[in-house]
Amino acid sequence: MATAGTKGSIKPYASFNAADDVQKLRSAMKGAGTNEDAIIDIIANRTIAQRQEIKIAYKTTVGKDLEDDVKSELTGKFEKVIVGLLTAITQYDVQELKAAMKGAGTDEGCLIEIMASRSPEEINRINVAYKHKYGKSLEDDICSDTSGMFQRVLVSLSAGGRDTGSNVDDSLAKKDAQDLYEAGEKKWGTDEVKFLSILCTRNRKHLLKVFEEYKKISKKDIEASIKSEMSGNLEDSLLAVVKCVKNRPAFFAERLYKSMKGLGTDDDALIRLMVSRCEIDMLEIRSEFKKMYGKSLHSFIKGDTSGDYRKVLLKLCGGED
Repeated sequence: MATAGTKGSIKPYASFNAADDVQKLRSAMKGAGTNEDAIIDIIANRTIAQRQEIKIAYKTTVGKDLEDDVKSELTGKFEKVIVGLLTAITQYDVQELKAAMKGAGTDEGCLIEIMASRSPEEINRINVAYKHKYGKSLEDDICSDTSGMFQRVLVSLSAGGRDTGSNVDDSLAKKDAQDLYEAGEKKWGTDEVKFLSILCTRNRKHLLKVFEEYKKISKKDIEASIKSEMSGNLEDSLLAVVKCVKNRPAFFAERLYKSMKGLGTDDDALIRLMVSRCEIDMLEIRSEFKKMYGKSLHSFIKGDTSGDYRKVLLKLCGGED
């Protein structure tokens, strides 16, 4: 896993000075009218760690929460991005997961995206923070909000128990591939539990070998089999797991594309992806996006958004490819 910063579009700001930033933010928000450009210039050019320092310095100097002031000055999608950027990364995932399950209707896409793409270590941090913030475990909320095999996949992922090693057992990989084949393509009806127990527990390198073996046996990609054997949220969740194993930045690129293509924009997904990945792997996501869709992520965002919202997202995207 590359350290944050190397593959991100947001890098540590070299001449960082939290006290200076606080003064600039204060003047941007003081008096009549807000200087949105000044806010973007600071918040979208600092790393998460630097933003946390700004928040502490703000509270110390002003005696108020920076988030609260931002919320009272800004509105809509732009506000959502700025507040998201001020939130520590695990907390941000926790809030997004909770929002996906709150109220009527569930945002399954959000649950799948976060649960399938985070490492076991990240999942474990999410579990602790979730319980701390809401007094209920993430698993309990998943169970009261989803059902069937889809629920079981999410519960399995939420356990954060995937093997994190890099050991590949060739004979086990062959057996896993055979088991998957017999649980799906070869069988009348599908043994979904077998898919779950292999896809949600084995380490990444081992799974790549399993997928290779699977193709030899069944003459098709594991994705094609999942699509023909499953449907709905279960299909989406297992496909997401496979895609994240094969190429995580490509998974995010596809999510970004789908959030913007066609009529209407899924702003919740667009904001979450840009905020949560800008410091981690945005450069890789951009290059996958260009490869997959022949157009830059930058141009897509530009054509699909407007105003300050567009400005801040383009900043998080970094350059044009």
